[in-house]
Amino acid sequence: MVEKLHITSEERMQNLHQTVHFVGSKYKQYIQKRNDQVIKRIGRHSHDGGDTIHCDDLKWLPLAPKVWIKLIKMTPETGAYTVIVRAEKGGVLPRHRHIGSAEIYVIRGDGKHPQTGHFAQGDYVLERKGASRCPGKQLVPFTDDEWLGPDWESEDCLTINVYRPRGHAAEKKLPVAVMIPGGAFNRGAARMHNTPSMLAWSEEPWIGVSMQYRIGVAGGMNTALTKKEGLLNLGLKDMYVALEWVQKNIAAFGGDPDDVTIMGLSAAAHGIGHLIMDVNQKKTLFHKAIMDSGGHTARVVHAPESRLNEAHFEEFLQLTGCNNRPEHEILPCLRALPSSTIIESGQKVYEKSNPSVRWAWQPVLDGDIISRRPIDAWKSGNWNKVPILTGSAHNEGAMYVPKTASTPEDFDDFFRTLLPQLSHRDIAELNELYPDPSKNPDSEYVETRPLDIGPQYKRAEAAYGHYAYTCPVRQTAIWGSKSPSDPPVYLYHWALNKTALYGANHGDQMRYQTYNAEVRSISPKQEEIAGLMHAYATSFIVHGDPNKIKGKFEKRPQWLAFAGEKGKEAGKTMIFGEGNDERAGGSSLGTAAQFVDYKWAEKECDFWWKQTENFED
Repeated sequence: MVEKLHITSEERMQNLHQTVHFVGSKYKQYIQKRNDQVIKRIGRHSHDGGDTIHCDDLKWLPLAPKVWIKLIKMTPETGAYTVIVRAEKGGVLPRHRHIGSAEIYVIRGDGKHPQTGHFAQGDYVLERKGASRCPGKQLVPFTDDEWLGPDWESEDCLTINVYRPRGHAAEKKLPVAVMIPGGAFNRGAARMHNTPSMLAWSEEPWIGVSMQYRIGVAGGMNTALTKKEGLLNLGLKDMYVALEWVQKNIAAFGGDPDDVTIMGLSAAAHGIGHLIMDVNQKKTLFHKAIMDSGGHTARVVHAPESRLNEAHFEEFLQLTGCNNRPEHEILPCLRALPSSTIIESGQKVYEKSNPSVRWAWQPVLDGDIISRRPIDAWKSGNWNKVPILTGSAHNEGAMYVPKTASTPEDFDDFFRTLLPQLSHRDIAELNELYPDPSKNPDSEYVETRPLDIGPQYKRAEAAYGHYAYTCPVRQTAIWGSKSPSDPPVYLYHWALNKTALYGANHGDQMRYQTYNAEVRSISPKQEEIAGLMHAYATSFIVHGDPNKIKGKFEKRPQWLAFAGEKGKEAGKTMIFGEGNDERAGGSSLGTAAQFVDYKWAEKECDFWWKQTENFED
């Protein structure tokens, strides 16, 4: 039984050792020994007026293996309590605060067991101070985070963060959601996702977990050489190791290892798709999936020895100085280099192929996790049958095509470079599907916005967005519900215009799904859209059904499975924010959410789906 502990501000320093009674007196000596560090923490975090700290709601803490309480602090703005806990070897840091009316803890993973040089198999161990995130070429700089601490990067980065809502009996095992960060397999970090907000505003409790995996060359140096060494798809393998950690340890934090949802956006959704298709993994590591703006049929999954991969690898070796060597000397040469040389060289190779889906350091066919082409895996009907919630945005391609595209030749050349296997007939069909605005004044791609962009940009971003995101997402909905016995798939379309240039852009929906303050505070309509999307997503996490949880948004439209329901509702899509342009400078509020028979881009997707079976190698 955890007792209340009262410490006045005057007695706080002298009586700090009293915290020991939470877990037994054998740690008294440790607490006294570490008193200097504790005093530093109090000086940084405590406030002068707090006389009483109540700690009667920490019954779940003893469940965590070999955990003790170091310090209890109070946040002056909210009166919330933060508990700092360390595992036996150090390395986990719980924090606790109010978000709205909810209170949650975070157990911050601070590192992993060191690797044996670069390009080694990874392991997640909450053991010592490690990295904030894995090295990557970030779109925007990260900042320090009140939950996850200072921002910095290192190859020693395989960390787990556990979030738990306060006030729930330890014996009740809560559903678990594991957030996997996206970012083209070359950037991104756990701190991109506001897991605390998503969890705190949920009408029903669950455990949130965020994790890191190696990105860029550290996680995706996939070549004929690394195939021989058994080092393919290290980033995907990191995802598996994290999920195995959850299976072994999440019960210690009150989570249910038999009710795990994996979720992620963009490359994370691609990775999740590969895990769903992986029938060689004999362990059941997840039970539901949320795949936002991405699907595993989106990018060409090459063989390790493909011309594209080998070209990227050769360029990387030249940058590192490990080229022109016998094959058996290449990996030792790379492993002897400083991490900075490895990472910077890998990022230069990636940057030369950006923006496009011919990016370097992507997953490959490895005979293990990805043993089949993604479309062949779908067609086989043999995959991990789990409920899926998936969707994409209206302008997925806006960030990824040249804004200066001005001539029809610019349009054609972009897609010939992107997909060298396209025939002359394919290019002609592409031009029919996306009418050239310079030749057809009735084309929907005629540019009317007063922006400094080329007249072919609107057309190119639509075609690219369909190819890379929208159509693969719809493929997931169709193939994932092909059989009447398949679990449900729920499909959405994100249509809220955020800016005049980018429209409903890639990834915009994430801050609504997590119910971030920055979007719900904009206007009542923005709050409604965020609340609806958050309610659907959290209901899916807890129950596998986006409609089950009622609460504040109980009158939201019913969201039926894409093809799992017979009758007139089959094949419908939930559309969020249709017609809303508040953030783009307009005055239209649009419709927060509607469940409709949405036929957008069907002909275009038929074309792009043919290309998923048309490989260049």
